[in-house]
Amino acid sequence: MTPGKLGAVVLIFLGVSIGWMILGGGTTLRTQQASSELGDAVTGLWGTSQVQSAPTVSYLVKGQETYYDSRAKKVLTRETSQWVPLQLASGQVKADFRLDYRRKGLLWFSTYLVGFQAHYTAANPTDQPAVMRVHFPFPAQKGVYDSFLFTVNGGDFAAAASPAGRTAQLPVAPRAPLDIRVGYKTRGLSHWLYRFGDEVTNVRNFTCTAITDFANVDFMPDTLSPSTKRQLAGGWELQWRFKSLVSGAAIGLRMPERLNPGPIASRISFFAPVSLLFFFTVLLTVGMARGVYLHPMHYFLLGAAFFAFHLLFAYLADHLDINLSFLISALVSMALVISYLRLVVNWRFALRTAAPAQLVFLVLFSYAFFYQGYTGLTITIGAVLTLALLMHITAHVKWDEVFVARPAQ
Repeated sequence: MTPGKLGAVVLIFLGVSIGWMILGGGTTLRTQQASSELGDAVTGLWGTSQVQSAPTVSYLVKGQETYYDSRAKKVLTRETSQWVPLQLASGQVKADFRLDYRRKGLLWFSTYLVGFQAHYTAANPTDQPAVMRVHFPFPAQKGVYDSFLFTVNGGDFAAAASPAGRTAQLPVAPRAPLDIRVGYKTRGLSHWLYRFGDEVTNVRNFTCTAITDFANVDFMPDTLSPSTKRQLAGGWELQWRFKSLVSGAAIGLRMPERLNPGPIASRISFFAPVSLLFFFTVLLTVGMARGVYLHPMHYFLLGAAFFAFHLLFAYLADHLDINLSFLISALVSMALVISYLRLVVNWRFALRTAAPAQLVFLVLFSYAFFYQGYTGLTITIGAVLTLALLMHITAHVKWDEVFVARPAQ
């Protein structure tokens, strides 16, 4: 191959790479727009992330204060009252999660059903009857709560509406206990949090049990790790148990995410020039070693066949399963390359040289993006093995005789 033809192949490679950058950028833009538009739609239909806070308890303290009345020009006395916050004596919380993925366009959303049950206790800390108030906040202001239960000392306060929650107010005898029970079923998105309070809070005799129907459990950043874990059929039983805790951290679960076609298609498109570079290198090196000299126009059409894989995958993933879309796109692209090289060279070169190279550098390298954390390792191993193979094949090639001008056939 002459330097001029080699330069033409390089220009073709750069041109196809620009096309991949445009395709990857377009797919990224479509994904971002879908995330913004469809995210609002999913939130409206399914709810938002759930952040459940512990109920707050307070009791009313009445007293008197003196003040100077400037108009009467004398000191007067008036009655005062204030709500004094009270720490919960104990809390037992149970949350049962059922994962239910929802797909919109290029994106999968991790939606879930949660059944929440809680039992809290407190007590009147004074030696006199006191009016006590319990406020239970909802985990999401626009949530839907089925089978909602809110009782205090046996009284039903589920209909005692207050901003962003329910509030019970009732008289309690001196040193008498306060029994609080809450329950509901609701839907959420992405993650679930349980907070003890807005700031650093004292927590006593607390137990939280979370049961999942999914095995891939993850925890939110800056949250407390479970005290014990027990694997169930298809899920986990996680338990947080604290006798006496002072913390501003929360308990949090992140729902496992499915592979989203949009981000995967974008990353594969941006990486595509590397795959094509490996493929062209194999065809050039092995071809020249075996006396097969392809024209730059052949490389242009082979690059277009590679591009067809990414174009098909980016738009098939809108409508089909991501794995099925990948399989169809790979088969179409490989059929184009093999059938074309069969006509240009022969079946042997198409099946023994081009097909394995395309299978490794296009199909396997691209599929490595389905496994986050292993992509770089897979590509590195493939590159090293390719180098070893090329070194073995071309060890006895006389390159001075290869890079000379040859008469047109």
